[in-house]
Amino acid sequence: MFCQTGCDQWLMSIRTHLPHLSKPQAIVLALWSFGMGLARSCALTAVSTLLAAGLQRKDYTVRQQWRAWCSEVTATQGVQRWARQVETCCAPLLAWVLSEWQGTQLAVALDATTLGTRFVVVALSVVSRGCAIPVAWAILPAGAKQAWRGTWLRLRRRRRPAVPKGWTVLVLAARGLYAPWLLQRMVRLGWPPFLRLNTGGPFRPAGTPCFRPLATCAPRVGPCWQGRGTACKSRGSQLEWTLWARWEAD
Repeated sequence: MFCQTGCDQWLMSIRTHLPHLSKPQAIVLALWSFGMGLARSCALTAVSTLLAAGLQRKDYTVRQQWRAWCSEVTATQGVQRWARQVETCCAPLLAWVLSEWQGTQLAVALDATTLGTRFVVVALSVVSRGCAIPVAWAILPAGAKQAWRGTWLRLRRRRRPAVPKGWTVLVLAARGLYAPWLLQRMVRLGWPPFLRLNTGGPFRPAGTPCFRPLATCAPRVGPCWQGRGTACKSRGSQLEWTLWARWEAD
C-alpha cells in the first residue's frame, strides 16, 4: 500500500545524498524507486498502476511522467528541460552506500553483462551481504569494438573520491588478468585485485624454467600454495604477480 509519509522521507534522503539533482528529478526518482520497492517489481505497468492508485492520478499520466524523465531532452517538450549526466551520480551514490557501512574494508566487483545482442552494461558494484550494488556503470552497443580501457578507467575515476583514505578495497573480477593495464592501475591505487581464473591458465613460479597449469599449484583438497611468478605466456600480457592457490572442500 502506498504511504505518502514514507515517500516524503525517501525523497528527503535522495535530496540529501544526491543534492546535484534538480527538485523535479529528485521527485520523480523518489516516486519510482519507492514504487518499485512497494510493487517488488521494476516493470513499468506494475509500478505506474501502484503509484497512480496511491497518488490518485491517472495511470497514463504517471506512466508519461516516467517516460519523460528517461527520455533525451530533444524528445521532450518544454524550454526548461535539461539533461543530467548519469556519471555525475556515481561518486555521490557510492558515498551514500558507504555512509551506512560498518568497518573500513570494502569489496567491489567489475563486470560486463551482455543484454541480448543490443547492449553491454559495464558496471562497478559494491559487494554486500551476497548482493552487488551498482554504483558506476556505462551502457555500450553490443557487438561493436569499444574503448573498454577508457570506459573502465573513467568509471574508476568517478568512484575513487568517495572512498575514504586508509580503507582496504578489494577488487573482484572474473577475467581481469587479461587486462594488465587494469591490474596495474588497481595496484597503483592500493586496491588488491582478486581474480577468478581458469585452472588451466599458464603460470611460471619464480625460479622455474617452464609454465604450468594453475591447477598444479593446488592439486587436491587441503594444501595451499603461495608464491611469486609470471602469468600468461604472451609477452605483451605477461605479469609478475603473487599467486594464492587453495582448493576448498566444496
